[in-house]
Order: sequence, then C-alpha cells, then structure tokens
Amino acid sequence: MDSLAFSVLFVGFLLLTLSVRFWLGSRHIRHVMAHSGKVPMEFAATIPLAAHRKAAEYTVAKTKFGLFMLLVNSAVLIGFTLLGGLQALAALMFKLTGGDMAYQLGLLVAFVLISNLVELPFDYYRQFVLEAKFGFNNMSRRLFFTDLAKNTLIGAVIGLPLVWVILLLMEKSGDLWWLYAWMVFTGFQLLMLVLYPTFIAPLFNKFTPLQDESLRSRIDNLMQRVGFASKGLFVMDGSKRSAHGNAYFSGFGSAKRIVFFDTLLARLAPNEIEAVLAHELGHFKLKHIVKRIIVMFALSLAMLALLGYLKTQVWFFTGLGVDPMLFGSNDAMALILFMLTLPVFTFLFSPLSSITSRKHEFEADAFAARHTNPQDLVSALVKLYEDNASTLTPDPIHSAFYDSHPPASVRIHHLLASRLSA
Repeated sequence: MDSLAFSVLFVGFLLLTLSVRFWLGSRHIRHVMAHSGKVPMEFAATIPLAAHRKAAEYTVAKTKFGLFMLLVNSAVLIGFTLLGGLQALAALMFKLTGGDMAYQLGLLVAFVLISNLVELPFDYYRQFVLEAKFGFNNMSRRLFFTDLAKNTLIGAVIGLPLVWVILLLMEKSGDLWWLYAWMVFTGFQLLMLVLYPTFIAPLFNKFTPLQDESLRSRIDNLMQRVGFASKGLFVMDGSKRSAHGNAYFSGFGSAKRIVFFDTLLARLAPNEIEAVLAHELGHFKLKHIVKRIIVMFALSLAMLALLGYLKTQVWFFTGLGVDPMLFGSNDAMALILFMLTLPVFTFLFSPLSSITSRKHEFEADAFAARHTNPQDLVSALVKLYEDNASTLTPDPIHSAFYDSHPPASVRIHHLLASRLSA
C-alpha cells in the first residue's frame, strides 16, 4: 500500500465513522424525546413523569455534548496527523533532546500533555455545567484540580517506566518485540489488578469498613451461599464527587474487596443492596471477569502484532502526515499514530462487544434471581434508573452500539419472567 492510498483509506473510515455516530446520536435524541411525554407502562407505577422527563433531558444533553466532542476530537486527530501537528512536535522534541530515548519519551509525554490540555476545558464543562445542571455534581473545583494533579503524577510514576520498557523492547529485541512487550503489558495489568484497590484507589477516595451489622450479616450469608471470599466490605465516599450510585468488587485473588458507594447505601433497602451485590457476584462466579481479561489480553496481543508490522511500513507514517526518515527511532511515533487511528478503524465492530456484555448482564441477573428475590433486584434497578437519570427509552440501534447493559424494559422483563418461572 502506498501513502496516498492509506491517507484516502484513513479519511474514508473517519468520515464513515463520523457519519454513523452522528446518525446514531440523532436517532437516539429523536427517539428519547418522542417518548419523553409518557412513562413506559411497566414503570408507570414506580417512576414519576417528572423523573422520566429529567432522564430524557439529561440523555439528550449528554448525547449532544458527545457529538460536539466527536467533532472536536476528529479535528484534533486531523491536526495531529494530516495537518502536520505530530511532524512539527517531533521536530521540536528532536531539537530539544537530540534524539535517542530522551526524544522518544519526550515525544510521548508532550503528546499526552497536549491531548490532556485540549480535553481539560471540556472535562471541566462536563463536571461543572452538564452534571451540575441535572444535580449530579458534588465535586468542588479544588477537588477537580487535585484529582487532575494526582492522576498526572500517578500516570508519570507508573506510565513512564512501562513505556520506557516497551520502547526498549521495540528497539532492542528484534522482530518479535511485540510478543515480549505483550508479556510485559500482561504482567503489568495483572499487577495493577492487585495494587489498584489497596494502593491507588485510596489516594482518591476514602474507604471505610461497612458498619451496618445487619447488612454485613446479610451480605456474609449471601457470600457463603455463592462461595465468594473477599478481603472486606467497604463503603466509598463517592458522594463527594457525584450523586450517582454504584457497587462493585475489585482486586484479584486474595485482594478481592467489595465496595459500595455511600450514595447507593443511602438509597437502597438492605434486601435491594443484597440483590445488587448478588448480580455483581454473578459476574465473578460465572467467570465473566476472567473471560473479559482473556479477551482483552488476546486483543492486545493481536494489536501489538499488527503494530509490529505497521511500524516497519513507511506508508503507515507518511499516509498519516509524518516523515519517518527525518528523525531517529520511529517507535514512539508509531505508538502514537496507532493509538490515534485504531478507534477510527474499529468503531463499527462495537456491537460485537455490546452483545457479549449484554449476554453477561443477563446471566448475572439470572444468577442474582437464583440467590435472592428477583423483585428486590427489579426494585433496586428502578431506583437506580431514576436516581441516575438513565433513560428508559433508548433508541435500539444506538443502544446496540454503545450500551454494555440491556435496555431497562428488556432487563426487567427477563427478571420478572424468572420470578414467574421460579
């Protein structure tokens, strides 16, 4: 393939992706607004019309903002690639560092910093305008910028050594560098599964042991029934950032811990909390987590192998606005170009991921229905849909592309059917 053909292919896929995503977004907006005047029949007794309309307005606002961000990100992508942004940045970093590893790391750091600076005002708007408008933002501006500083520092401390090792492997270990890099990446990911819950997450949130003895006893009984052992039950102060609620378990092996948002505990009854947790435990007991990790590792291996081929092809660089012959090693540039362009070529495969994820959600719901009262999970989900302003009437095609969970009506219909068949 020559560089012009790849440029045309890249632009063609970018325009196709933009067209599909705008078509999906406009469908979603029209569908949600068309159904905003009436609560769906299966929710009419539990969700007020005002809450349903709020969910519709929130969904439309998020979708419009997402489409605007899509245009911004596409403009940035073109600016970095075909308009010569990366070429100019590489020339500057080569001049400042003199080449070699300092140039490679400097180029990656500069690219990440510029990308984050471009996104910063939009992240600020999302938090303090969009989320605040609908009553979900509890974060102070000081906390926003404190989180930003912590994320930057942690990213540097953890990310730079990892990238340095990957770049060394790309340069020193021959044609199979991508296999060795994959081994390093896999080991790093597994290590983070153990370290994140106990060392990194507490830097951002306070985790306190669950104090409610009655609820602890109920949860302990559930874990005994399903054969799950955890490192502890914790409450996270999620309310200091958002009014949204959730529950999850994190960690790997002996480091597994169950975490409840304080907002979730404040809203749900004990039997509903038990049912929500049973759903989350279902993902573990049915090996969904392991399956997802295996798929992630397999995909990362395939992607690194593809990168191993692309980084040797001149047309991959020149077709994206970069002359690979001007500077020393092109490994860092290859990494950046690959990260920038991969979503353009893979978006149309999104429904495949959604199908698998929804299958797992149905299975986890069925697991929860076997170990708790299905009606408890239904009532918990209804409360969460209302509290999180989740639309009850998503466009089906938009949902198939973007939503990892089944639509509310479909999911609850399955749960009620399981109750009747029990």
